[in-house]
Amino acid sequence: MMAGPFASMMAGPMKEMVAMQSSAAQAMFNAMLGTPEAGAGGDKGADAQDQTQEAWQQVSEQLADMWARFLEERPGSGDGPFADPARWMELATGWMSGSALSSAKAQQRFMSDSIALWQSVLGQYGLTGDRTDEDREQGGVQLPRSDRRFKDDKWREQPLFAMLHQAYLLMAEQMLSAADKAEGLPADRKAQMQFFTRLVAESLSPAHFPLTNPLVIERTLETGGKNLLRGMQHLIADLKAGQLSHTDKQAFEVGVHIAATPGKVVHETPLFQLIQYTPTTKEVLKTPLVIFPPWINRFYILDLGEKKSFVRWAVEQGLTVFIVSWKSADAAMAELTWSDYVRAQIEAVDLVRARLKVPAVHTVGYCVAGTTLAATLAVLARRKEEERVASATFFTAQVDFSEAGELKAFIDDQQLAMVDALASDGVVDGRYLAAAFNLLRSPDLIWNYVIDNYLLGKEYRAFDLLHWNGDVTNLPARWHREYLKDLYKDNRLVQPDSMVVDNTPVDLRLIKTPCYIQAGREDHIAPPQSVWKMTGHLSGPVRFMLAGSGHIAGVVNPPESGKYQYWTLDDEKLPDTLDAFCEQAQERPGSWWGDWIDWIRSQDETTVAATGRRKPGGKNDAIIEDAPGRYVKTR
Repeated sequence: MMAGPFASMMAGPMKEMVAMQSSAAQAMFNAMLGTPEAGAGGDKGADAQDQTQEAWQQVSEQLADMWARFLEERPGSGDGPFADPARWMELATGWMSGSALSSAKAQQRFMSDSIALWQSVLGQYGLTGDRTDEDREQGGVQLPRSDRRFKDDKWREQPLFAMLHQAYLLMAEQMLSAADKAEGLPADRKAQMQFFTRLVAESLSPAHFPLTNPLVIERTLETGGKNLLRGMQHLIADLKAGQLSHTDKQAFEVGVHIAATPGKVVHETPLFQLIQYTPTTKEVLKTPLVIFPPWINRFYILDLGEKKSFVRWAVEQGLTVFIVSWKSADAAMAELTWSDYVRAQIEAVDLVRARLKVPAVHTVGYCVAGTTLAATLAVLARRKEEERVASATFFTAQVDFSEAGELKAFIDDQQLAMVDALASDGVVDGRYLAAAFNLLRSPDLIWNYVIDNYLLGKEYRAFDLLHWNGDVTNLPARWHREYLKDLYKDNRLVQPDSMVVDNTPVDLRLIKTPCYIQAGREDHIAPPQSVWKMTGHLSGPVRFMLAGSGHIAGVVNPPESGKYQYWTLDDEKLPDTLDAFCEQAQERPGSWWGDWIDWIRSQDETTVAATGRRKPGGKNDAIIEDAPGRYVKTR
């Protein structure tokens, strides 16, 4: 567990503590094996011991056999950088080995603090003579460090496990502190150091190892090791699939349980399908809505179950709703660039305008599709064609990447070279992208599932949002690399005319389209301070709204849920900074969707009958297939 630059930390009290914990764990397993006390039980006790040991021998053999068969079936499965945890740890510790963490001063400090911690923690249990059993009963155990990962009482019931997790928290604290204090590094390299240090610190938690997690030991005792067999089945299934599972994959069917809002695919290109949804009101707003979801995920994040669907809700508000369903990239799409996605957005806008015979449409761009929508608006403005778009709404979208958050830790020359290496047939496998996003929240999206599903052997629960999260899409490698380099690394989109998209220089200052900008207060992918920067690059009227929660829940928050809150300003003139906005903004409970639809109606309240082409699939309306279409199911 302490491999690489942390090996020297194993000296002294830490080494003694781990040895004691290992002895205790062995004693627990010996008890489970039914070892009789001397002179008690006679042959009957010996028979019971033999039977239990035989059962455990069978469990061990089954585990070994399962793994051996997997390796025979998938001899190359360990070649991917995310498939083998040991390889990941080797890479991560190698990254940190030259840092201040491995210095003699850091090691000496850890040693002295470990000794103090040893005395303090064991003193809580009366093992050093500093505290009596009566003191413990009156005041309880007061450990110096707390963390939600160790909130279960079993981490405190025994001094060995208390010492183990407290020593880990001390080590993690000093690792993070050393990274924070690192000197002589450029700001971006230091941010990378801090990010990877946190990942390594999180991975080293004793909760992630079967013999250092009291909950896993207890579960193993209760089930006779069946939890480990189920966990091995889960692990092998995930290795075969090439990604970590978060939910029961059989619980949801696209088009039945999710992505089930009635509609028709009314147009199709090699890059996208255009879906129009069936109206549920007699009249609809004249100006329709075209939604551009990110192509790094499936579009149905905005059309989950009936109670969570933004699409269904928008239809119920009297909007004629269209959404783009992007095709998961294949070899034929290898040479696509950002210009192709901008042209696709313009094409979708014009298709809807022509279909419904309207001069303009409302638009929504989510995440990367919002970034692209900003470029699209700038291209239209440069061409004097901005009147095609009546308004633009941005869900957690960035245009200025100077403060783009922890995702920038993956964006340097070395990481970009790895993107090239990962590409196969000019396509980046979506599983690599999913792994990168999971690393941004590794305690919640990686380690919780390692503990529950691999170590405790729990079955997966049904969760529509996590089903969507694991339903990955592939990306054109050329586009992906250029996007990361031009935007995340070089931040060119906010440099007037630095980028040329579809043969048109891009200057965001030309955008005068009314814009509604949504940010998530706890967003770790598009941090609110980064989203806020968009307000300083546009020339038209802007309404900024800060929603509670993060990148997904901050957007997918239907009014019926009664969750979270949002902040807005009635004053049309925004302050200069996000901090000033937060000081002046009014907090409102619940969903922000109502605020948004009010803003949409304020642009134009004209309504028309929901007849003719407003109802897809009617007489003389050539449609391709029912929603959600084929592309969302393409792997």
